[in-house]
Amino acid sequence: MSIAMVARKSKKRWRAHMGLAFNRRNVLLAVAGIAALGAAGPTQAQEWPNRDITFIVPYAPGGSTDPISRKFCEILEKELKVKLIVENKPGASATIGTGAVVRAAPDGYTIGLGSNSSLAYQPLEMKGLAWKDTDGYQSIVKLADLPSILGVPADSRFKTFDDFIAEARKNPGKLKVSVSGLRTTPDLAMQHFNKQSGLRVTTVPFTGGGGEALLAALGGRVDGSVGFGATMKGQVDAGKLRVIATFSNDKYFLFPDAKPTGETPWKSAVRTAYYVIAPKGIPQPILDKLFAASKKVLEGEDFKAFAVANGYTMDPKFGDDMKKELMDYERQFKEVNDFLESAK
Repeated sequence: MSIAMVARKSKKRWRAHMGLAFNRRNVLLAVAGIAALGAAGPTQAQEWPNRDITFIVPYAPGGSTDPISRKFCEILEKELKVKLIVENKPGASATIGTGAVVRAAPDGYTIGLGSNSSLAYQPLEMKGLAWKDTDGYQSIVKLADLPSILGVPADSRFKTFDDFIAEARKNPGKLKVSVSGLRTTPDLAMQHFNKQSGLRVTTVPFTGGGGEALLAALGGRVDGSVGFGATMKGQVDAGKLRVIATFSNDKYFLFPDAKPTGETPWKSAVRTAYYVIAPKGIPQPILDKLFAASKKVLEGEDFKAFAVANGYTMDPKFGDDMKKELMDYERQFKEVNDFLESAK
């Protein structure tokens, strides 16, 4: 064999050896990388939170959502020892802000407020949302309920809810009540009561919200208004409005003389419910810390006192229990939608 042939064979063996060594090095690096990632997960969870957390509210400032969100965050940041930044992101019936939470990185640094209407009703109405049902986001905690209420002017001929029902039965479609918007919770509460009772009370939606809807009732343009206690209490205290019904199972402490719809034969009670949600996929150690801190907030006297003073009713639910309640709302809202479609 010539010297040239020996040299060529030696060169080939050297290249093969180096290639094998290179491949082994890549494998070792890959294994080390995977191990590092595995170690980073628990470490990150142990360190969480170590920076500000963003809390997205999918509604404009004011109303009933902003106060409860800010109170929750005020106490939660004391528990977690980091700042919670409340960011209002309204629009598209609360789906813009809710979508921002659902699509956020699942690292525990973006959470937000959800309502039964934004989480359970809007997916029935809108296509292409980032969530279709309760499997599309992480349920954290239910904060509170806020019953819808029916108020009439103080000089109204309706002294009681029974008077109102009798008139509605006698003249189907004639009675009109204002609501804060089409398919908002007050609207859904009245529509569900229509479905359960067989009555036909007409809802008149106002784009200016609950304040504008209430003014329409006080001005005599409609027979009453379905809204919330925070909006109506001032007019009740001033003697201009009388609350005759609450869309709840039990008496509402803010208006104890008003009849709960749960005491009627139809047991219809659609309330606004507020929840805290997060993106899917948050590591369990972080979730456990978030659950524990949220539980402390809701069990504390500070949050309870705030809820009572502002007309919220507390019914804490965590994780899977919260998810189950929202699934019940999904079924309830679907019934309302089917009813409205059949009535067209």
